[in-house]
Amino acid sequence: MIRNTLLAAAMFLLTLTAAAQWRVGLTAGADYNSYSINKQYLEDFHCSGRWGVTLGATAQYNFFDWLGVRADLNWTQKNHREKRSLVPIDYKVRNNYLQLPVMACFSFGGQKWRGFCNVGVYGAYWMNGRINGTDYNSFSNKIYSVSQDKEFYSERDKRWDCGLVGGIGVEYRFAEHWGAQLELRCYYSTTSTVKQTDHVKDYRYNTTTAMQAGVCYYFNGKKK
Repeated sequence: MIRNTLLAAAMFLLTLTAAAQWRVGLTAGADYNSYSINKQYLEDFHCSGRWGVTLGATAQYNFFDWLGVRADLNWTQKNHREKRSLVPIDYKVRNNYLQLPVMACFSFGGQKWRGFCNVGVYGAYWMNGRINGTDYNSFSNKIYSVSQDKEFYSERDKRWDCGLVGGIGVEYRFAEHWGAQLELRCYYSTTSTVKQTDHVKDYRYNTTTAMQAGVCYYFNGKKK
């Protein structure tokens, strides 16, 4: 009984090894970030989305032709715009994150053209930011320009942004060891960018949609 179990396990591992395939690659694209907030009493406060850039490196291990696990390390901008309607305040905020999504990858199709979908979780670390726009001084009743680095306040802000990620795309195998991908991906944050207090529940979340293209190298080559 034990010998048969070990034999079956060894055959299963050999099957996985034969089907497995490593690939690495680079990705680049544009993203649009929406910033949702709980306005509470700030009725004249408005947030809108802004475009940004995403760049990264990726590695994927395929257990079977249709199933793999993928991890990306990317630099992603999660930008937004803040305006006040009662006073002339208008901020364009740029946020730079180092991001790591880990996903299960499901694929289907032929050897040359394949569709795929990715689903998993991600963690992102806020590195730095920049604010440009206009502000208002109520004492002098003057409008002035703002162009400065965004300061991080540890008592208010959170550096970590975590949540769910999913994407769909298409892959084209144009050479034995090379392929190209085009993917539409969404990062849905479940972590507020600011800390909560007993008096104020100021929840703020990022939702980032990215359109990215990439090229990847397959170590095992294309099946004949």
